[in-house]
Amino acid sequence: MLSASARLLRLLALLAARPSWTCAELAGHMAVTDRTVRRDIARLRELGYTVDSDAGPWGGYRLRAGSRVPPLILDDEEALAVAVGLREAALGGALGGDQAALSALLKLRQVLPPRIAERLAQWDDALVRLDWPEEPRIRPGMLLELAAACRRGERVRLSYRDGQDRHTVRDVDPYRLVHTGRRWYFVARDVARGWRTFRADRVERLQPTGRPVEITDPPDPARLVSRNTANGPYPMSATIRLPLPMADALRVVPPTVGTHRADGPGATVVDIGGPDPDGLARYLLSLATPLRVLGPAAVREAFVRRARELLDAQTADGPPPE
Repeated sequence: MLSASARLLRLLALLAARPSWTCAELAGHMAVTDRTVRRDIARLRELGYTVDSDAGPWGGYRLRAGSRVPPLILDDEEALAVAVGLREAALGGALGGDQAALSALLKLRQVLPPRIAERLAQWDDALVRLDWPEEPRIRPGMLLELAAACRRGERVRLSYRDGQDRHTVRDVDPYRLVHTGRRWYFVARDVARGWRTFRADRVERLQPTGRPVEITDPPDPARLVSRNTANGPYPMSATIRLPLPMADALRVVPPTVGTHRADGPGATVVDIGGPDPDGLARYLLSLATPLRVLGPAAVREAFVRRARELLDAQTADGPPPE
């Protein structure tokens, strides 16, 4: 059983992890009784932490923003430096673990004193990021909103602009954010259409509905994004077999281009979307690696035809001079 001090730190970490918890949820995560949770909340308040509570069946506890930076002791400049560093790591992938940096930033921003939060907002307004041409940009504030929505366990009303610039409003149950290295994707269960992936830079607004939801039997978010980005917008797809283990195949065909599955220890089968057989054949030849086109026949024929054209071009004028 955890000591009282360890239990208080655990409770504090849970309260900082998301905006609101019911008493039963906290008791379940800490393996204690509801009475112990209420007693520990009272102790946190005695220590100076402002923990608000709401009555009712969906009421609960929440750590008021600006109460303190637990459990670290940071001065104003240190807190601002940590927040800026975490934000840049989350947006740029500097640490490799974007989700960890984003999670830490969410916790920190929730408890920043108002004066530090205001300075961080001023920094966000003044900063301009130089992006590669045609690369989408997402506001740091929106990225944090999406991450917070995934943590809250609450249905939201999503205002979204799709690839054809059509505006829609949907009720969705947020689940995860996925970073592909170039873009952020928001994975959520559309109440009307089932599981969907949304380009995070196309999300215009999130409006909480106040309705708690429980996600049961969710999909693998990374696999869902990989499948939708690789095959979703294309009218046809091809299946190839690479004589490479999965790790090597992922370097040849990125997960945003194809959907991979192992075919024994030394081979990988990949589904790749494309505009037409000839376009797919050109892409497959550009991989410059041995492969076998499993189907469809139209792509296999286009691949063979283009390979022969390249070979004929090399031998058209006879062998090179000695």
